[in-house]
Amino acid sequence: MKHPETPAELAASHDIAAESTSAAAPVTLPSAHADNASRWLLTGDDGEREEALFQPPAPRIPLSTYRLQFNRDFTFNQACEIVPYLSALGISHLYASPYLKARPGSRHGYDIIDHNALNPEIGTYEEFKQLCATLAEHGMGQILDVVPNHMGVQGGDNAWWLDVLENGQTAVHAGFFDIDWAPIKVSLHGKVLLPVLGNHYGAVLENAELQLRFDSEHGEFGIYYFEHHFPVDPEQYPFILGFRMDALSSCLGEGNQLLMDYQSLVTAFRNLPSRDEGSSERQLERRRDKEVHKRHLADLVAHSSDIARFLEENLQILNGKARESSSFDLLHDLIEAQAYRLAFWRVASDEINYRRFFDINDLAGLRMENDEVFDATHQLLLRLVQEGKLDGLRLDHPDGLYDPEAYFCKLVEHCNRAGRAPYLVVEKILAADEVLRSSWPVHGTTGYEFTNLLNGLFVATSAANRMERAYKSFIGEHVNFDDLLYRSKKLIMETALSGELNVLANLLSKIADADRHTCDYTLNGLRTALAEIVACFPVYRGYISAREVATEDRRNIEQAIVAAKRRSTTADPSIFDFLRDVLTLAAADGKSSAYAERVMAFAMKFQQFTSPVMAKGLEDTSAYIYHRLLSLNEVGSDPRRFGVSRSAFHRANQVRAENNPHSMLTTSTHDTKRSEDMRARLNVLSEIPAAWQLALRHWSRANRSLKRMVDGMLVPTLNDEYFIYQTLLGIWPPGEPDGNEMARFAVRMQEYLVKAAREAKVYTSWINPNTAYEDAVVAFAVALINEPAGSAFLTDFRPFQRRIAWLGMFNSLSQTLIKFTVPGVPDIYQGCELWDFSLVDPDNRRPVDFVCRRTMLDDLQNLATLESPQRSAGVSAMCDTLEGGQAKLLVVSSALALRKRWPEVFQQGSYLPLAVKGERASHLCAYARIFGERTVITVAPRFFARLLGDTELLPLGEKVWGMATIELPSNQDDKQYTCVFTGKVLNPQKRQSRWHMPVAQILAEFPVGLIIGENVSS
Repeated sequence: MKHPETPAELAASHDIAAESTSAAAPVTLPSAHADNASRWLLTGDDGEREEALFQPPAPRIPLSTYRLQFNRDFTFNQACEIVPYLSALGISHLYASPYLKARPGSRHGYDIIDHNALNPEIGTYEEFKQLCATLAEHGMGQILDVVPNHMGVQGGDNAWWLDVLENGQTAVHAGFFDIDWAPIKVSLHGKVLLPVLGNHYGAVLENAELQLRFDSEHGEFGIYYFEHHFPVDPEQYPFILGFRMDALSSCLGEGNQLLMDYQSLVTAFRNLPSRDEGSSERQLERRRDKEVHKRHLADLVAHSSDIARFLEENLQILNGKARESSSFDLLHDLIEAQAYRLAFWRVASDEINYRRFFDINDLAGLRMENDEVFDATHQLLLRLVQEGKLDGLRLDHPDGLYDPEAYFCKLVEHCNRAGRAPYLVVEKILAADEVLRSSWPVHGTTGYEFTNLLNGLFVATSAANRMERAYKSFIGEHVNFDDLLYRSKKLIMETALSGELNVLANLLSKIADADRHTCDYTLNGLRTALAEIVACFPVYRGYISAREVATEDRRNIEQAIVAAKRRSTTADPSIFDFLRDVLTLAAADGKSSAYAERVMAFAMKFQQFTSPVMAKGLEDTSAYIYHRLLSLNEVGSDPRRFGVSRSAFHRANQVRAENNPHSMLTTSTHDTKRSEDMRARLNVLSEIPAAWQLALRHWSRANRSLKRMVDGMLVPTLNDEYFIYQTLLGIWPPGEPDGNEMARFAVRMQEYLVKAAREAKVYTSWINPNTAYEDAVVAFAVALINEPAGSAFLTDFRPFQRRIAWLGMFNSLSQTLIKFTVPGVPDIYQGCELWDFSLVDPDNRRPVDFVCRRTMLDDLQNLATLESPQRSAGVSAMCDTLEGGQAKLLVVSSALALRKRWPEVFQQGSYLPLAVKGERASHLCAYARIFGERTVITVAPRFFARLLGDTELLPLGEKVWGMATIELPSNQDDKQYTCVFTGKVLNPQKRQSRWHMPVAQILAEFPVGLIIGENVSS
């Protein structure tokens, strides 16, 4: 296989990328923000360049987005078929998962192997263009999920990675990947550790699982291990070609021209410059000549069956014989001579020397700070932006980048030079009280902070202590989340990310050694102190760079240093002061440029490390151990924060309207631990802690006999059991599911519980699975699901679950309405316009029934054509069949239609919290969006368990809401107010010079209220 040697060659190797090449090569420009004009050079007919000012058109801000998960089972053609439905629903932009060329069989698209080609499993370029054309016909645009941080490697299908494996640190693409070529372990110098083997290297080798093979078409040798392919350094080809040369001479005869050509070729390979050659000219010579020699070898083999047979015999001998240890010596020697070390997969934790996406060996980090990497990976992307096929980009995992802000600025700059200003959102996880950096030229985040803000509105904050007592009482111990998170982060650094910590410690040690004041700090001491600081770091990462050391970064570092000193048992606390100076760059003051460069590089790489440690320690460990209320254990959440007050909710919306009015608003994604509707159910528990505690006691007593003894311990543990009951409450199928649905439900539950138990890493893990423990947990849950209807457990559980599910639907209607009316761009995850009770990936990637949704939407659109009395009756009737999901679809479609009708209200309008009067005031969240003469009012009830008690009432009318009123915005005397759902004109009342709207009137037919106010004359 020929490896493209430059970005230009890479572009030429793909039709799509080649078409995007412009006549005038762009020049490097200063960083630009999304709304800035770009200054760039034009090339005239006479070849002279002149400077020109160019202002790209304003970005096309989505009114709404709909996330689709593309893979071989959902293609461009299938997406094209549902565009009319999405348009009818009111969606302005399709929001696509990554669809650049990924590893074969990829279900998610984040393991890209070629940034300049589309994934052939998803469709051809013509099919992609048809999708774009169909979107345009319906007035819709597209946003693409972009993956700048990493690529898929290890499978033998990534040309850049193969180049690195073949040619080592002088490979053309060596600088594309973040590889430590001089790690602590000397034997790894100049090599890449490849932890791909299923057993220890020696055992795999002598079991003949590593096979040397010859690609006769391309004249290349490679080492194969199942689906993996590792190229052999061409300089080592003589080891294979020259083996048993006398046998070939005897076969062909001395003086044979083919033999002389063959011998000459062996010499040519032997004379190739080494892969460690420092001269750029010699490197170029190696790259050129090795390909020439490979073609020559392929030709010789093609024209001589004797040579072909000779090579086959050589390979057979070199590959050894199972159970004959010495027969593998030669193959071992050949493997040892390569630019990589094949290793047991468990070795990765300690010795990995390339940056990965978290701890996934198959995803290697890219050095996007390298201009050549940026150019090589963005050709197709920029072309699609330039052609208007993409209105926006969702930037995946920016915290993995060396310098996120520099990347954002460069991307905006290149898009502007292409004549476009795209809508940009970043998948940034903000910790509690952390704000998005104002210097970033992006429109906002993908919305996880909103997910948790909105979810918290439906959690009864006053019940925090009672829920904590219920949890503690059931499991028999108190869990301090601060300590749990600290221990979890330490565990991640001791296991999954130990290798990355070693790389950092090695860099830090070199800095310490270079100064006589710090040279006594040992590598082990530095590593220990470094781990303490990372374990205590309060946010995902900092953003210190050569541009600035922001106040918030100094504050976070200082907080981590203080906490680390308090927790550490090290004998010399001054090591933490040294680390503080390095991390804030103060250590570089007055030092040489070489020393300052090392300090800067360490500080930047430290920031890349804290993010995966926090993510794995919080989201993928602690959140699977601490179970007080599972709806709070979400991506970007802080389980210690029990709910959000209404005033805090309003303040957050006002801040967003001021600072990031076009940030994405999401409630379910492909990464969420639980779907929006599942969380809406579980939030009900916060309203009934006493009933919850009593139910737990009954269920545990009824199910004690279902537990198994594993390693002297009853399984599931009490903490597991607490987790299982909440999970069952959240995802139990609505209505009266049949046997087939319950069987599918049981399978989903089994798969989820194994994943959850392994993520927790308490009694089992992905690295060391304890199948006996896992089987006992799964068997317990499946037994609960399959119990007869009259069993002691189900007799008590099902009524409790039905009530939770019933009240959860009202929670969900409220949170759905809010998402579509607060400042920001609402996003729907595929299928979530109806009820969706999904667990974490892959459960949330199940196929969506769009035919059913289209039929239901047609019925709603027919309902909307009726006069108000009939329409009101139809809307009211939905409350009798809530489990079907049409009520949620009504909220979604009505809100989206209004956003299309009055876009300026939602994209530019002010946000005004509205006062609620009356004894039911705490159960209502109300606010107005106002722009000019137009007003949109949202009325979203909450805390339905407390509101309705044990009655069977719907949360409608005066019997529930009494005399509660919403105070309308001032200067609304000439407004006519109409309910969007029913078309009914509402009648406000004037009290003490202010207009009020009775809640009973707003919520007479439907559980949530969406009202428009407009001048009667308009």
